[in-house]
Amino acid sequence: MLKFLGRGSAFTDEHNSACFVSNDELVIMDCSMTTFKTLNELNMTLYERVYVLVTHTHGDHVSGIGMLIDLLHFSVKTPITIVAPSSEVEADLFYLLSRIEGCRSDWYDLVSADELDKEWMICPILTTHTEELAGKCFGYCLEINGNRVVFTGDTNTLLPFEKYLGRGAYLYTEMSAYKSPVHLYCVDMKDKIKTLCDSGVHVYLMHLDDEKRIAQTMEGTGAELAPLMQGGLMMEDTEKMLNGIYDITDSLYKNMCMNSTSDHNLLFSYLTDLGKTIVDADRASFWKWDKRKGQIWTMSATGVDKIIIPDDKGLVSKALRTKKTVVTNDPYNDPDFNKEVDIKTGYTTKSVLTLPVADINGDFIGALQLINKNDPAGFDEVEDPKKLSLAALVCGIALESEMFLEDSHHDKLTGLKNRMGFYYDFSKRYKDYLVPGSDKRMSLFICDIDKFKRVNDTYGHNAGDDVLAFTAHLVESCCGENDMVYRWGGEEFVMVMRGAELDEAVRKAEEIRVKLEGSDIDADGTTIRCTLSFGCALFDPSKTIEENVSSADEKLYTAKETGRNKVCF
Repeated sequence: MLKFLGRGSAFTDEHNSACFVSNDELVIMDCSMTTFKTLNELNMTLYERVYVLVTHTHGDHVSGIGMLIDLLHFSVKTPITIVAPSSEVEADLFYLLSRIEGCRSDWYDLVSADELDKEWMICPILTTHTEELAGKCFGYCLEINGNRVVFTGDTNTLLPFEKYLGRGAYLYTEMSAYKSPVHLYCVDMKDKIKTLCDSGVHVYLMHLDDEKRIAQTMEGTGAELAPLMQGGLMMEDTEKMLNGIYDITDSLYKNMCMNSTSDHNLLFSYLTDLGKTIVDADRASFWKWDKRKGQIWTMSATGVDKIIIPDDKGLVSKALRTKKTVVTNDPYNDPDFNKEVDIKTGYTTKSVLTLPVADINGDFIGALQLINKNDPAGFDEVEDPKKLSLAALVCGIALESEMFLEDSHHDKLTGLKNRMGFYYDFSKRYKDYLVPGSDKRMSLFICDIDKFKRVNDTYGHNAGDDVLAFTAHLVESCCGENDMVYRWGGEEFVMVMRGAELDEAVRKAEEIRVKLEGSDIDADGTTIRCTLSFGCALFDPSKTIEENVSSADEKLYTAKETGRNKVCF
């Protein structure tokens, strides 16, 4: 829930402070000078507004607010609101800030919590701490991502907070290794903390003066030390991240290496999930560069459907053109960023990392892209590509394998799928039509260019190749969404039509026959005309694939023997 910029008490190196993000706004719990130094290293331009929730006015909780106001006003141009837990503390804060040179009141907003209309603010909670802060020391009850979050601030009792705690709630409470009247002593609190954890409350310890001693004392209670933010990754999430990686790689191994599937798209899906997990990004996608069509398109993408864009637009295109990793943490001001997808989907892109991937010859063939790292600073240009290098390498190898497989299924002259592609599609695309008794209907035809040998003998093989390519393109152009055409071999082509009755196949064949008969073909500089003969059949799932093709082939033979340039069925 909360990421901690520091979890130490007053005399430690990093004072206690936490933060969370809600709707592009950053909310900070207290702001000491050590907190300001950490915030100064982050990309604060990512946020539309910054809120600082003050628990009380001790120096280790508010000493950095003035500097943060100056930073946001002069350098970042991001508005800031200081939230006081009560009107009395609000007056103290106004007095404090008004005495700081160079911190004008029109550079910030100062409000009390009861004036704040934000969905995450439930209420401040008055507690007791030191005598001089009587009536002025508070914690907060918040709602973050649908979860109840209680932040105690400095306190010497949990009593005021207990009514806000229930199963599933998150409690961030101060804890001291030393007994005093102003803090919660870890030895005295051990049983209480264990009871809370056993009741289903997630307990995290903060404002720590001796982490090692507190951790040892609290061992076995179920409580954890508050999660520190390191490079945008919370320490408590490290184990979760590793477990996530292990789960993905285990599934990848079982599904891809133990022959339970041969679906390369599943492989790309696992790899994009792996990349997303490794760098803690919101979305990931893997893109293929189709140079023949001048397009780049997603083999796998989390959170969106398949995307196809021209290969001269967007950050993926830039990475492929420049052959370099592309990182932008301000995409809307990047001239290469393609905003069209965001406009279409309503998604807001804040940071992007794109790694181009190459085949074994060094030719770039695709890219792994990560979007919106869960870190205010965005992607690190050095560390994040290093973390993703193995996933990107495997993506490249997998894509090259996919392209080899795809090439083996296609005829180079016509661009159509070949006989190997035909049988592969029957094992994948058409497998539901092979079940005897299925109500799924499918038809096919086989066609042959009439007297094709005469074309080769008269005009040469280059002309014959032109005729084959022209005919293949014409037949393919007549395919519907559920149709696929294959080069069966030589001058023969097969079209498979899912969901089609025999009469539909006959009509389609006749349409193609008429089109080719009336077409002028440029065959190696000579204009010629050719015709096609067709044999059509309704697919019978009780027969083998070969028997079904033979049924259509028998009709083709009839067409050839009875005059050619006709459709038989």
